[in-house]
Order: sequence, then structure tokens, then C-alpha cells
Amino acid sequence: MSTLAERILGAGAGEYVDRQVDHAFAHDGTGVLAHEAWKQMNADLAAPEKLSLIFDHITPANNSTTAGLQHELRDFAEEKGISFSDIGGGICHQLMSEGRVLPGEIVVGADSHSCTMGAFGAFATGVGATDMAAIWASGGTWFRVPESIEISLSGSLRGAAEAKDLALTYITRLGMDGGTYRALEFTGEGAEGLGMSERLTLCNMAVECGAKAGMFYADQTTRRYLREFGHDVSIQKREKAKYIQEVSIDLDDVAPLLAVPHRVDTTAPVEKYAGTHLDQIFVGTCTNGRYEDLARFAEIVKGEKVRVRTVVAPASRSVLMKAIETGVLGTIVASGCAVCTPGCGPCLGAHQGVLGEGEVGLSTANRNFRNRMGVGAEYFLSSVATAAASALTGEITVPEVGE
Repeated sequence: MSTLAERILGAGAGEYVDRQVDHAFAHDGTGVLAHEAWKQMNADLAAPEKLSLIFDHITPANNSTTAGLQHELRDFAEEKGISFSDIGGGICHQLMSEGRVLPGEIVVGADSHSCTMGAFGAFATGVGATDMAAIWASGGTWFRVPESIEISLSGSLRGAAEAKDLALTYITRLGMDGGTYRALEFTGEGAEGLGMSERLTLCNMAVECGAKAGMFYADQTTRRYLREFGHDVSIQKREKAKYIQEVSIDLDDVAPLLAVPHRVDTTAPVEKYAGTHLDQIFVGTCTNGRYEDLARFAEIVKGEKVRVRTVVAPASRSVLMKAIETGVLGTIVASGCAVCTPGCGPCLGAHQGVLGEGEVGLSTANRNFRNRMGVGAEYFLSSVATAAASALTGEITVPEVGE
């Protein structure tokens, strides 16, 4: 009898194991560092077919130095036969979720939000660039099997509440370090009722309470999603397991929330800050840049004009294409929004919408740390519905139930 993390890693909580990985990926930021560390190891690549390099953080390049580093990494990927995604392909976590990761796999990314892929019943986690270089050289790495926290979900999201509000709810309950080096296991009939886009959002933010991984059991929803990419996978059945902590959340009670500057676990109902002037709104990232998010935003702003500069970044090229084909992108552009190249956009504060000192922003991203999206700026985190409602007023606004 074991938790899902224990089952995939093949050992009990607290044990140390060496495991080969099924997928290892890095982006244009961490990939540069991993490449330098790998060269110093004077090693070959153990399994290039399992590696991916995905340009997403500063794409297109914001200066000549960045461009030069990216050029070197492109050449490396081509020389070694590594799967490569260039400018406009999309965010690494989104691309890995588009049919690449399967239930039961071990996935490691050189980015803290690599836990996103746990939505498929995989063990997915982030590592540093030096660890990634060692994985390139050996094909595997070591893990201390994490203890698990059960996040038991009942009911269903109602009104204007979204998965992002649920993520902020569980992070507030656990605190910013309450899940440190533990796996969050989302269970219950409430979890079964969530779609893949919602599951990806919840697993993505697991690291915001310090968790090593966020995980759902693969079920019929997982199977239907992966069939679209040509995969026929098995369902993962739960076993009776020992959890270090259990957190119960009734989805019926989840309401629109804000993460208040400058901590993700410091939240408040949207109405508490209603009327707060905004200088910019950003919709996108590996948390809320999927097609379902863009469609939700478009539904609310359709036929209206935004009253504050609003930046929208699709999470991948396939998301962008679907938004074009369905008219969602046209609705967003017609409302007055600026649309970025698929990728991380201004999330990390490098380009495409950095805030100025003293400005206040609202973002659907996963972090609002001091100075992250602009030195001296403040930014709240919210759901897509809250961001859309606020874009139409130019100030923090409670989304209506029908939105």
C-alpha cells in the first residue's frame, strides 16, 4: 500500500533512490547554465532522446547577450539531436503537457514549476541547472522519496470560482513552506470532476507551498485527454496510503481570491481590494495561459474595451492556433489587449510588459514576489475571471457569478 509518489519511485517515504528519468527538459535560461556545467563534466549525453530544450523565458531575445547565448544553445541541441523548441513554440511545462508526459513516468525539469506534469499521474519535479547537467551525463538522478499530503476535494467549483482560486486556497491553508519536500496528492470526487487544464493549474502551483510534486491519479479524464495525442494509457487506482497530513476542501465554498503583494500564501477575497487602481493586467503563463483560460477571458471581454493596458500571452503555439481558429484571439485583440509571442511573457520580469516603479499590476501568474515583475512595483495574483472583470474597469473588480 503506497502513495502515488512512492509507487512511481518504487520505495517508501524517506528512502533514497537512484532512478533513470523518462523526460528531462530545460529552457533558455537554465539550459545555458546546464550546458556550461555539462561541458565542465567532460561527459557525453547518456540518453539524448529523453532530453528537451525549450526556449520560452526570454523569447524573442531582449538583447544581444541573450541572443548570443541562445544561439549557442541552438547549435548544441542540433549537434546532439536533442528535441528542441524555438521562439514561439511555447512554455516548457505546456509543451511537455501536450502529449509528451504519460502516467507513471519520472519527469525532471530545470525549472521549479516542473511539478505541473503531475497532473497526468507522473512524478514530476524541478531541479537546478547543475543537477540537470548530471542527468544529461548519466540519464538519471537521485531522489529522497517524499512524504505525501492528501488534498481531499469534494463538491464542485461554482459561480466565478476557478482552479486558480482553489490553488490559492490550498496554498493559504498550508502556508508558503507547509509542503516543503512533500508530494501533494489531490484526491476525492471533487478532484475527479476537474478537467486537465484545471489539474495542470493546481499541480503547477504546488511548489508555491514548497512541495516537491503535485499529483493527480490518472483517470478517464486523463485517458480522454491523452487519446487526443495518440496515447492509450491505463488508469491508476488508489491504494490505502499513509499521509503525513490531510487537508479537506469543499469546492462549493471556494470563492474568487487575490494573492496580496508580496506573498502567494497571503490571500484575501477579491472584494476586499475592489476599486484598487491597476496599471497593467497580465493573462498567461504556465499557470493560466491555456486555451481554456484564453476562451474564458474572451467570453468576459467580448464586445467590450479594456480600460487598462492588458497583456495576453498564449502558453504555446497550439494554444495560439486554436485561439485563432475559434475566434477567441480576435475577440481578445478587438477588446484592446496586446498579445505576446507564446511563452512566459513578462512573468519573470525580463521583457514584454515589465511594470514600472510604483505601478500596480494584476497577474494570472504563480508568483508575486517583490521586484519579480518590475522593481518597485506591486502585483496581485488572481484567476482569469477576476483579471477579465478588472480589465474592463481598470481596477480590481469582483467577477460576476455569470462570468
